[in-house]
Order: sequence, then structure tokens, then C-alpha cells
Amino acid sequence: MNAVATDMLSADNGKVIKCRAVYLSQRLELKQFRQTQFIATNPLAIHYGHQGIVVLFRYGVCVMFGLSALEENRLLEELGPYLRDPHKDIEDETLDLRVKENSDNFIEEALVLNDVSIQRLQVVAGVLAKSVVLAYYEKAVGSTFDQVEPLADQLKSKGRGGTGNKVLLQRIGEILSIQSKMVGRVEVSDKPELLWQYPMLERLYQRMEDEYEIKERHIALERKLALISRATETILDLLQHNRSLRVEWYIVILIVIEIIITLLDKLF
Repeated sequence: MNAVATDMLSADNGKVIKCRAVYLSQRLELKQFRQTQFIATNPLAIHYGHQGIVVLFRYGVCVMFGLSALEENRLLEELGPYLRDPHKDIEDETLDLRVKENSDNFIEEALVLNDVSIQRLQVVAGVLAKSVVLAYYEKAVGSTFDQVEPLADQLKSKGRGGTGNKVLLQRIGEILSIQSKMVGRVEVSDKPELLWQYPMLERLYQRMEDEYEIKERHIALERKLALISRATETILDLLQHNRSLRVEWYIVILIVIEIIITLLDKLF
């Protein structure tokens, strides 16, 4: 394993290294890349292009360090066959990196690192990957919230819902899907295993986690998901109650009609 990536990134003091994280799909098949020359694993890091490094995550995020625009485009095209359930609209995030001894901090909207060891780049990539996934699902939840809100307004004004069970069940399914992906695949709230092996990188991880407000955004997203879930379940319960009530009335009406017919038969 190559411990330092400066030979690839040519990271002289003060020189800017461009970093870009892209959320491409729900899953990225990494077996093919493990068969190539890689720098590190968990997360997987490989050399790419003239002097670039790429960190790949199985939950569909690619983080690129020091790639030119042409190299980025070529890499994204090459990743195409390995994407499962690719996103129509990708989410991305960029960051400038600089190198300065005794740093590991944000200065003037750039992340200044003590060095560009592969372990540091893995930590940076991990936080950026979480941030870009959160951004994607923040938009998705916002869209779902916009769809559920009119149902709640209609329930408030008319006392009944205006949509079918199928639509509401679909909303609940979307919420459960988002929660399972964030917890089961991305592990947004968990620290990377890399920190157990390299505890000296804890400060860098905490600084980046605070900068991108990972915990706060995750909590806010969970609260929105819980609110949407409760709202859709409440509306669904009311719809089912109203349907049961209608069925009961239908039965009563049928019984009354049957009684009337019986009485008419006896009278005439």
C-alpha cells in the first residue's frame, strides 16, 4: 500500500488540488476495480489519469482528486457499466485542497492538509461522500414533503383525504427505502473504520464532519422522514377507516332493502 500520494498529486506547498465527489447510482460494483492496481482498500482507492487519485464507494459515490475535466468525463463514462440503478440527475460537490505542515483545517474555503497521504484522502473522500448522499436525499425528501403537504391540507379543510391507498403506500415505501439506504449502505452516522487504525486522523474527520454538518443534516433528515411517515400513515388510516365505514353503511342499506322487499312480499 502506498502511504503517501504526493508523487501522484504533485502537491507542493500551497498548490491547489481539485477534489470532486459525485453520487452516481444506488450501487457501484467494485470487484472489477479490485483486480486492477489499487492504492488502498476500505474505501477503495486507485490511481487514475496523469496524476490523479480516485476513491470509490460501493453505495455509488466516486471522489476524484487531481483529475482534469477531460479525465473526469472519461472516468465517469468508464464507470457506466458498473453502476446499478444510476441516477438521472447526479449530485456532486467540489472542494479545493492545499498542503501545509501542521494544518488539517479549513482556511479561506479550502481544506489545508498536513500532507496528502492516502489515508488522509480516504478520510476526506468519506466525509464528502456522506455529504453528497445527504444532499441527494435532502432533495428527494423535500420533493416527497411537497407531495404529502397538500394531502394534509386537504384533510384539514375537508376532513378527508383525496388520494388512494396506492399513492400513500408508495410514499411510505420511498421513506423506508431512503432510511435503509442511509443506515444500511452509507452508514452516515458511523465513523469510518480507518480511524481505528489511524487515530491521528480523528481530528481531521471531526473538523470535516463539523464543516459539512453531517450529524445535524442527518438528524434533520431523519426528523423530516419521521414526520412524512406519520402524516402518510395517519392519512392512510383515515382512508381505511372511511372505507370500512362506507362498507358498513352499504351493508346496512342492503339489509334495509332486503327488509323492505320482504315486507312488500308479505303485504302483496
